[in-house]
Amino acid sequence: MQHLLTLATLSKAQIEDILATGVRLKSEINSGTRNPIFNNLVLGLLFEKQSLRTRVSFESLIAQHGGSSLYLGSDVGWQKREPACDFIPILTSYLDVLVIRAKKHESVEEATHYSKCPIINGLTDRSHPCQALADIMTIMEHVDDLQSTKIAYVGDANNVAYSLAVICDKLGVTLSIAAPPDYQFGDDVMSSFSNGMISQLDSPRKAVSGAHFVYTDVWISMGQEDETAERLHAFRDFQVNEELMKLGEPNCRLLHCLPARRGEEVAGNVIDGPRSLVIAEAENRLHAQKGLVAWLLKQ
Repeated sequence: MQHLLTLATLSKAQIEDILATGVRLKSEINSGTRNPIFNNLVLGLLFEKQSLRTRVSFESLIAQHGGSSLYLGSDVGWQKREPACDFIPILTSYLDVLVIRAKKHESVEEATHYSKCPIINGLTDRSHPCQALADIMTIMEHVDDLQSTKIAYVGDANNVAYSLAVICDKLGVTLSIAAPPDYQFGDDVMSSFSNGMISQLDSPRKAVSGAHFVYTDVWISMGQEDETAERLHAFRDFQVNEELMKLGEPNCRLLHCLPARRGEEVAGNVIDGPRSLVIAEAENRLHAQKGLVAWLLKQ
């Protein structure tokens, strides 16, 4: 049985298979075809954190193809009422796929030890694989050659940046990450990227120079509110604005995983302007995750 906690466990061919399936299913649904590929299947959503895109996209994708979903929030007592060795085996015996959105990555890792169905990481503090799949699908829709594409990520080297770096490393896409020194990946993470496609520096201008896509994320994620003043100071020169975007290629486009804080990590006229792909990127969560669920169920 296969789980998906991080894209680091997948090969290039497996990622390409997931994306190709997602692209095909998107084309089908846009033409009005909804094949019952998930007929009678039940998908569970076990969430510790708030969610809009992850929850609704998974609930919609299973329903669009004949299945159903169950949203399981704090009322089910996960991590509070009984240990994982009791909770997870029972829960997953009722389900065909389980998506977990957890505060700690270790919680999802523990769940896989007891699970009777495939588990998908819907977001943890370490990794956000579903977002990275949607990111690359969006980029693929706007370039002819993925391997000739340069992406600049400007901001905190967080879970989103990590998953983006993993998928770029796997697929041979150049990624430059610009972050203040204290908010960059450590040597242990950087040494895990083996294809020489991932670089890290402290200058947004150097990272964005010649980029085809500029990606950013909030400087203050859920659970980091007590670091607000410190982070706003550290990232004060890392805003993605029109001046920075001009350093990219003439048709350089903006990516953001959302939610966004206009006026902080990104200027309002950039995220709401013609260079922005954030809405299409968010929609592709639905289609990329369809490819992922279909792929997991084949394993």
